[in-house]
Amino acid sequence: MGAWLALRHFPGKRLFTVFIYTGMGMPPVVAGLIVYLMLSRSGPLGGLGWLFTLKAMVVAQVIIATPLIVGVTMGAVLAVDPLLGPQLRTLGATRRQAELAILAEARVGVIVGLVAGFGSVISEVGAVMLVGGNIDGRTRVMTTAIVLETRKGNFDLALALGIILLALSFIANFVMALGQGRLVERT
Repeated sequence: MGAWLALRHFPGKRLFTVFIYTGMGMPPVVAGLIVYLMLSRSGPLGGLGWLFTLKAMVVAQVIIATPLIVGVTMGAVLAVDPLLGPQLRTLGATRRQAELAILAEARVGVIVGLVAGFGSVISEVGAVMLVGGNIDGRTRVMTTAIVLETRKGNFDLALALGIILLALSFIANFVMALGQGRLVERT
């Protein structure tokens, strides 16, 4: 979506971009509140019965991560030399080929967007507690378990969970870094 926004011109694009940028700075607990109100019994989607389920938590996480990924990706694509597309078209590339070349040039920024989105959801507490309820065995995730164990005074367990969460984050980011190929070799 971010690449599409960067490469296309349409009425209302500027306003849509402002909404994306606003979403990038939206406090996660506000996203959780919005999802909570939408999924509550009196909300428009209350009939789905998703409140206090993993589905509600996923919806909140998507709402939190999407603007970050879209905004950073859009910025990365816009940062590519604007003359690249026309030059490639002049050399005989199709529009699709030119766009793929632009995306290839922006790949590092796109990966940064993915890392930012992943980081925002792996560290989230407020929204998932609101819509998931922190129910043991059903909707408790590591971040909410860390909060709960800290409140109970179980600092050893909270710290162990924190280390596991950091290790999972490191592994995921390492895999993404490997996907960047030659960027890893430069650093």
